[in-house]
Amino acid sequence: MAEPLADGGGMDSATQAFVVHRNLLFTVAYEMLGSAADAEDVLQETWLRWTDVDLDTVREPRAYLIRITARQALSRLRTLGRRKESYVGPWLPEPLLTAPDVAEDVELADSVSMAMLLVLETLAPTERAVFVLREVFDLEYDEIAEAVGKNAAAVRQIAHRARKHVATRRPRGVVSAAETRDALEAFQQAIATGDLQGMLDILAPDVVFLGDGGGIKEAAPAPVMGADRVAPLAVGLRRFGATALLQPAQVNGCPALILRLGGEIDTVIAVRIDGGLISGLYAVRNPEKLSRVEREATLRR
Repeated sequence: MAEPLADGGGMDSATQAFVVHRNLLFTVAYEMLGSAADAEDVLQETWLRWTDVDLDTVREPRAYLIRITARQALSRLRTLGRRKESYVGPWLPEPLLTAPDVAEDVELADSVSMAMLLVLETLAPTERAVFVLREVFDLEYDEIAEAVGKNAAAVRQIAHRARKHVATRRPRGVVSAAETRDALEAFQQAIATGDLQGMLDILAPDVVFLGDGGGIKEAAPAPVMGADRVAPLAVGLRRFGATALLQPAQVNGCPALILRLGGEIDTVIAVRIDGGLISGLYAVRNPEKLSRVEREATLRR
């Protein structure tokens, strides 16, 4: 049975509940997996299991659906871990073009940002599931326990360990709209003019550049660290010439630039800004990860 469309009328109660929470469930799966394609597969699996549930036994459809989604995502997350071991070069999350309302929800934007998703990648699968369900979606410990197959006491311990781990690695704070605008404009200007010093001025000394070509497109084979090494790489985007168009965008609730060559998306560059300086550049070139940047994804908590 196919997953229901989000705009159907005359739906039965099971379908209606699923459609109402679909964007939320997609967000849960995406935050656990970092892959929109895999998140969609998880939603299909969730729908199939939801249609077999006796709704008379369900007190709270939202929590119940989140638990089903989390179980399916956790299973897939373990499979993805094995797949990533053979991935060519750095692996980055699949970027999502997001509407302004995602950026306005500071907690949601933080949780789906490239920087945070990369932090979540450093957690074990169960730790990641527990952290996402508790810290982002505010499920109770006993509900999380059902989703991950642990008891509530164990989940509390896992949550504490995951919070501590994430706290030492998470992005440093909220950036104002003015800081974001100024940093992106300075970055684009340095590329347009080939101004190496201007690029050095806008990059944090410890800036990190990650490129994901997936073995399909040329990309840096390892992280590039430090302004002196990243600046020439960034200014080098100028080599694409007159056919290149670098457009500001909101990706994963955060500032980004979309590089188009001949009208086609070539690279999505998510930007992390701290203290008015660019501290992270995450360039996704793998074409298998760029199909969703043509239309906005609806994310919900």
